[in-house]
Amino acid sequence: MRALTIAATGMTAQQLNVEVIANNIANINTTAFKRARAEFTDLLYQVERGAGVPNRGGENAVPEGAQLGLGVRTTAIRNLHLQGGLANTGNRLDLALNGRGWFQVTSSDGESLYTRAGSFNTNATGQLVTTDGYAVEPAITVPDNTVEITINQTGQVFARLGGDSVPQELGQLTLANFANEPGLDPLGGNLYRETPASGAAVTGVPGDPGFATVQQGYLETSNVDPVKEITQLIAAQRAYEMNSKVIQAADSMAGTVSNGLR
Repeated sequence: MRALTIAATGMTAQQLNVEVIANNIANINTTAFKRARAEFTDLLYQVERGAGVPNRGGENAVPEGAQLGLGVRTTAIRNLHLQGGLANTGNRLDLALNGRGWFQVTSSDGESLYTRAGSFNTNATGQLVTTDGYAVEPAITVPDNTVEITINQTGQVFARLGGDSVPQELGQLTLANFANEPGLDPLGGNLYRETPASGAAVTGVPGDPGFATVQQGYLETSNVDPVKEITQLIAAQRAYEMNSKVIQAADSMAGTVSNGLR
């Protein structure tokens, strides 16, 4: 029975849907996490009777045919790059982006990666790095005798050194934008990689048109909505149960046929 395989594809799709929702809920407190959404499409159709073919007399076309869909398949798991809330941390090296844009970092093997998690720190040499030790680009080095760091909304980094009343500029942060942010490759650790689908990175200064501003002392929170995720979880669970009921009904029907032939 085709109903068995059709319902099986539905159960597989809803299982994946639940897994995506589970990952969203698991990362509800992950800095700058972007929730994902599973997207599905119908499978191919088996034509029992084509639309527009001549009728029995061969004079008129059939107005509508009979095409049976054979189930569902996954087309994408889309990351929804929507702005998260801003949480005040009071840490001078915590930076949040308000608007479009990505911080640029360099991995240990020299690859350019991108993140919106601005929970930065300094390493042993005073260079601004991520929590995993990846250097922020352009490089910013904080002197040892710094008593205060100030980063304005346009990404300029200033440091007031011990004994000085006037801060000195250490450098300028830049941001990267992409034509298709869902096309970025998520690597884990709040890091993303450029892909052909995302397009090449376009860099600019915070506050420029189309680029976010920098908020010092804040972190961007996850954009996961707990109420929405629980609602979608319940809907996915019910859809899974309905597909399982279809399988039970098809199995019962097949049993009726086999018993009738004995």
